[in-house]
Amino acid sequence: MPGTITDMSVQLNHTIVSCRDQQRSAAFLTGILGLPTPTRFAHFLVVEVDNGVSLDFAETTGPVTPQHYAFLVGEEEFDAAFGRIRDQDLPYWADPGQTQPGAINQRDGGRGVYFNDPDGHRLEIITRPYGSRN
Repeated sequence: MPGTITDMSVQLNHTIVSCRDQQRSAAFLTGILGLPTPTRFAHFLVVEVDNGVSLDFAETTGPVTPQHYAFLVGEEEFDAAFGRIRDQDLPYWADPGQTQPGAINQRDGGRGVYFNDPDGHRLEIITRPYGSRN
């Protein structure tokens, strides 16, 4: 049952994502990943991913410190999201240091790619968790 604690004693529930325009930022993420429309909770605009974790977008007038957010996706979801990245002519990289532009990686037998959101947060989609290849 979503929202209940089972045998696992520690689970990530949500994180706050600082941004300049929460509508723009949340729409960017949901659009690329094909997620449901964000919902409002207090002053946050909430994007929920399939494992019940949410990214709560909060607007700020101060500096936005870029963070890294990685999403584990299925092969079909990767193809769809990567297609949206290319359709929007967004720059993308195979590595977090942005030294391999226009490429994807194949770490651990999967695929991965890095790209930036409108506020400079480094987003990543991967099809296999790092270290999962035996």
